[in-house]
Amino acid sequence: MKRKIIAVAAVCALFAAAGCNNNTPAATTTTAAQAEQTTAAAENNTSASAADVISHEDYIKADIDSPVSVETFVQGKQSWWEDNGVGQASFYAQNNPEGGYFLYNMPCTKEEYDKIVPGTKLRVNGFKAEWSGEIEIIDSTYEILGDETFIAAAEDVTALLGKDELIDHQNEFVAFKGMTVEASGDNGEAFLYKWDNSGSDGDDLYFKVSKDGTTYTFTVESYLCDKDSQVYSDIKNLKVGDVVDLEGFLYWYNGANPHITSVKKA
Repeated sequence: MKRKIIAVAAVCALFAAAGCNNNTPAATTTTAAQAEQTTAAAENNTSASAADVISHEDYIKADIDSPVSVETFVQGKQSWWEDNGVGQASFYAQNNPEGGYFLYNMPCTKEEYDKIVPGTKLRVNGFKAEWSGEIEIIDSTYEILGDETFIAAAEDVTALLGKDELIDHQNEFVAFKGMTVEASGDNGEAFLYKWDNSGSDGDDLYFKVSKDGTTYTFTVESYLCDKDSQVYSDIKNLKVGDVVDLEGFLYWYNGANPHITSVKKA
């Protein structure tokens, strides 16, 4: 399940897919309470900006809601959109061999989003947060750093499936080898549109794969890999019983929920 689905319902269909909302926001009146919240948010951002850069190890140890500052390299980028005139997107980022980060709803212009390609080094100041087991950085600002780049190779974590140690690789670019495609729906489908098959082409794809007798649910997250991407097409062409190698980012939703970016027949 994606948090964006929940968020969309809360703000009355913020965006239909990964695209932009180009409507002009309605005029609003700022109340005293809203002004207080704005001031508090500004103070929080100041605290985050002032934080010293920390290692991934110290980031993991940091308390939830505490300000954090990290330097890391973008590995995957989700589609850009606007919320009340503010551009934002989410990014997977990683240091080697330290670990991965999920930069959630990081404000950036469309021009800046286009500049931030995989490999780009960023300094990110924000707050450590947790949602259903997923550790992320929110309410952030960023700075693009120099010409240094880094692209992570997928780490094979197949042997860690079902083990507590798997979470140590949360948000990293990982690989799962020799996975067998299992039926995902009541009618023997090899994949579902959304987790309950209530969607259609362009929505997330959910599919099941097994290893050593245990079955796991993986996802093609449509904001990360849309319906025109190669992996989206490849998953739709899977058949139950296919043996495949998979790569993607180790997202977490009440347990491992990898966001798959590549699939190949083993």
